[in-house]
Amino acid sequence: MFDAEPPTIAARLTEMRALILAAAEATGTAPLTETLKWGQKAFLPAKRDGTTLRLGTESGQPALFVHCQTDLVGRYRALFPDEFTYSGNRAVVLPADGPFSEAAFQQIAAMALAYHRHKRA
Repeated sequence: MFDAEPPTIAARLTEMRALILAAAEATGTAPLTETLKWGQKAFLPAKRDGTTLRLGTESGQPALFVHCQTDLVGRYRALFPDEFTYSGNRAVVLPADGPFSEAAFQQIAAMALAYHRHKRA
């Protein structure tokens, strides 16, 4: 799935994918359409309740990308200032190996997958 990446990066991206799929189930936005956008694995909520998530790398580290015109990364920073590294208003960067907060990551994925639903409410 992430065959072009080094093994540690591919393993972390695979973990991130599993957490995104779990977040989709938890938010009722499953099933997700999995496709490629800009050469990155992309996840689109079937109900269009949320925004597309993409998995790739940023500066050689595994990253979750969201649409840069949303306020999601700012909200992530406010909720999880120390759990992740952020790149501008478009990416959450994780370490290639070692521990990370899976619960926080699943929550940020859920926020993106239900982004439009919450904006309408």
